[in-house]
Amino acid sequence: MLAATARVAGDIDLAEECVQDAYVAALDAWSRQGVPRNPGAWLTTTARRRAIDALRREATLRGKLRLLAEPELPATGSAPPPAAEPGEDDMIPDDRLRLVFTCCHPALGREAQVALTLRLVCGLTTTEIAQAFLVPEPTMAARVTRAKKKISAARIAYRVPETAELPDRLDAVLTVVHLLYTTGHLAPAGENVVRDDLVERALDLARMLHSLMPDEREVRGLLALLLLTDAR
Repeated sequence: MLAATARVAGDIDLAEECVQDAYVAALDAWSRQGVPRNPGAWLTTTARRRAIDALRREATLRGKLRLLAEPELPATGSAPPPAAEPGEDDMIPDDRLRLVFTCCHPALGREAQVALTLRLVCGLTTTEIAQAFLVPEPTMAARVTRAKKKISAARIAYRVPETAELPDRLDAVLTVVHLLYTTGHLAPAGENVVRDDLVERALDLARMLHSLMPDEREVRGLLALLLLTDAR
């Protein structure tokens, strides 16, 4: 849900805020109307609509501020969020892969890449990630916050890179996917050692990478390794 919302919002912090708003709205609406047939779709749609509304409000505010500064200019009115440009990115059916590539931008350090992916893609809490990295929780919280701020400040695009850019990101993405799978078998918190949800997410991401780059040997090797390990 966060990945789908981030694609609309273009900003991770805004996407997280909209997802939280969607959960609050669900508590109110579902208590009165009952749980919908597809709760996940309901939450995703609500979060995306909140993001669109927020972007429109921001565009309207910018237009009004321009009028205050330059009153002779005509009002521009509210504008919808910019549509995604067609291209290779549209071939990716799952927004989670876009979010992984965003988290694995070369501008971020490797530890920040992994921590941000565990937080945003897999939904691990800061406490769980800190336990996995063997660092204090405040240290991990600061690390994740700095990474998100760097993405925002550098205006890192929320997309799968162009073919020419893939080599600069692929090594980090492969490392992160492998670590996600490993974390799934060494759950940092909880009663169960294996977290099936993390294992499945790692496998899904490996399959999507293989669909994106079927001729890449490193991708084929990682997918084969994960499938072989999972079958044992």
